[in-house]
Amino acid sequence: MELPELGIPAIKAKVDTGARTSALHAFRLETFDKEGVPWARFWMHPLQKNSDIERCCEARIIDQRPVTDSGGHREDRLVISSPLRLGDHQWDIEITLTNRETMLFRMLLGRTALRGRLQVDPSKSFLFGKRQHVYDSEIASKDSSERTSS
Repeated sequence: MELPELGIPAIKAKVDTGARTSALHAFRLETFDKEGVPWARFWMHPLQKNSDIERCCEARIIDQRPVTDSGGHREDRLVISSPLRLGDHQWDIEITLTNRETMLFRMLLGRTALRGRLQVDPSKSFLFGKRQHVYDSEIASKDSSERTSS
């Protein structure tokens, strides 16, 4: 899937019908005003098990709300809205920002993002294909620069 307005061409997400709102990895977060409207600037690693590739994203803050994670921990999170692209389909979803560095997936796709659009078949995976290859040139560039600096 893709979050085009955030500059994220591909991200592997876990569909989580137990989560109300979707969640996106953000390891550094700043808030600022843009023409009197609150915005968030955040940095994230779009690939699992890879902190070399970073994206700096900006989005308007639409809310701040308490979220209880699967471990029962409560956290106040910023909420943004962004278009989600899945195959030929695109629609706006709400996303909370939190550090998911230690989690297997950088994004959870919650049930409100799915409601009325998708049905979950737990026996299936990657129905729209894998798109992680969009980062291959960045990975190769990083590897090349590390080899020349050693």
